[in-house]
Amino acid sequence: MNLLTEIDLHYYSGRMISDFQLLSEKIDQLAEMTQALRRENAELRLNNATLAATNAELSTRMHEAHQRVSALLKNIPATTRNEEAA
Repeated sequence: MNLLTEIDLHYYSGRMISDFQLLSEKIDQLAEMTQALRRENAELRLNNATLAATNAELSTRMHEAHQRVSALLKNIPATTRNEEAA
């Protein structure tokens, strides 16, 4: 028997042992919550990256649509003038 690692429980009160058990349970709960929050954080980071990519794509498409509409608006007066002259 190793006397340095042996726990002699008769030196501890029942209340102290239950306090240690309660503390141990709370530490286990905290560890579980920490892991759950890390998983959720990783998932949120992935969702954020996906949404940022989608946002960039939609922004590009909107800019392209704006350029096409602007080009069409520039051509409308020229087309109208050509029809009036004919």
